[in-house]
Amino acid sequence: MINKLDWKLNFAILFLVLASLVSLLGADMGLFWKQIAWLVLGTVFALIIIKFDWRSFVNSKGVIFGIYSIANLLLLATLVIGPRVRGQKNWIPLGPFKFEPSVFAALALIIVLASFFKKEHKGIAHVSNILKSFVYFAIPAGIVALQPDMGSMLLLFFIWFGFVLVSGIKWKHLLITVLIFSVLGVGMWFGILKAYQKDRIIGLFFPNRDVLGVNYNVIQAKIAIGSAGIFGKGFGQGTQVQLGFLPEAQTDFIFSAIIEEWGLVAAFLMISAFFAMILRIVFIGMDDGNSFNQFICLGTALFFCANFTFNTGSNVGLLPVVGVPFPFLSYGGSHILIEMILIGMVQSIRARKD
Repeated sequence: MINKLDWKLNFAILFLVLASLVSLLGADMGLFWKQIAWLVLGTVFALIIIKFDWRSFVNSKGVIFGIYSIANLLLLATLVIGPRVRGQKNWIPLGPFKFEPSVFAALALIIVLASFFKKEHKGIAHVSNILKSFVYFAIPAGIVALQPDMGSMLLLFFIWFGFVLVSGIKWKHLLITVLIFSVLGVGMWFGILKAYQKDRIIGLFFPNRDVLGVNYNVIQAKIAIGSAGIFGKGFGQGTQVQLGFLPEAQTDFIFSAIIEEWGLVAAFLMISAFFAMILRIVFIGMDDGNSFNQFICLGTALFFCANFTFNTGSNVGLLPVVGVPFPFLSYGGSHILIEMILIGMVQSIRARKD
């Protein structure tokens, strides 16, 4: 089984993981050891999943919708028992660790949409099928909006919309969908979004506004990147990181933190490793004849691309800060665990290809 794995995919992920650990080692030893623990746990889950027989999984609607239902119940649980942190309730405390159910909801959405589109993608042009797939997205997204967690809601939307796009939706239906979400976006602006969320979006278009408030994080991230040079300031020598000017330097802004100490060369290598990972996932999906497996790989690629886009975009001031991680690079147990599970699913598909 091991010799059938895609080792190019593994090496790309390993590079990102090592870059993350080196950054944490130079900043916070406590987070370093926690990240090690989550990586070990995630690797165990991935190895178990690699040995999993997908045929029994595909044929069990009970398992698929059981996972989807558990994910939604966990999201609801965060609204009841989750502590409110910075105005949001999106964590469930587990002793010294915290679990973020919205990441598990993204995994569940990938699985349920893969099962749905496996059977319905040829008939996706029918409005009823588009609406059915939308319901699978809308339930967890609606709960996440109550937390409120805009980043996770955008992530879920990115996954659903990606599935719809590649499944042959008609142009007129696509246009109608875009118009509907445009109207919903206006409604969210006036009825759902909190003041601080609106400020982040406004700050995107006015980067010099409120430099000590809403735009502070992005400005510090830009300073870290802009002052790095080709080879950076050296391990543990990044002023923005080590002096505490760059907030969330191990999570939301770890991309900027690594660039400051290791330079633009590190940025090129991290981005290259990420896209090498995506290309291998897409290749594994395209090379498989089972449509469910193909959609699992598609959903995995969409999940990683959404996180990457929102994370790096916010680091360079092209997108508002929505609190999503850089896959395999940012510190965080929940997303590392789910990322390893997704890779285990993809490698399981690769290992079982005849």
